[in-house]
This record gives sequence, C-alpha cells and structure tokens, in this order.
Amino acid sequence: MLDGRRDLAKTENPHADAPLALGIVDAARAAGVGRSTIYENINSGALKARKAGRRTLILREDLQAWLASFPPLRSAA
Repeated sequence: MLDGRRDLAKTENPHADAPLALGIVDAARAAGVGRSTIYENINSGALKARKAGRRTLILREDLQAWLASFPPLRSAA
C-alpha cells in the first residue's frame, strides 16, 4: 500500500525526488549554461542565490524564474 502511494506521488509531482536547491555546477548543467554565466547573473542580482556555509545554493524555483525571465526567441519568418 505504501509503495502505491509513493508511485502516485511521483505521477502527481514528477520532481518529488528532485533536490530543492542546486549548487553552481548543477544549476549551470540544469539551465544549459556555463558556471561563469551563473556567477555573473548572481553578482548582477538577476539570479537569486543563498549561502549555506561555504556552499552557494540556488533554489530550483529561482533558477526556473531566471530562465523564464529571458525573452522568447522570435522567428525570422
């Protein structure tokens, strides 16, 4: 019964097992950009980051909001 609930939770929220926050390398990989792009946008204030000791963490929702802030690509046609 418990396994059935766990499977149901995964179908309702496919990111249920995903980490809430990402380090710089993982955030860059998830966004498809380089580490320097992540650092530049943190330093400019465009991307929110948090510190946990010496680690810089980016909440998944902040990374998604940053990506959503980019203008859509316009077609040439």
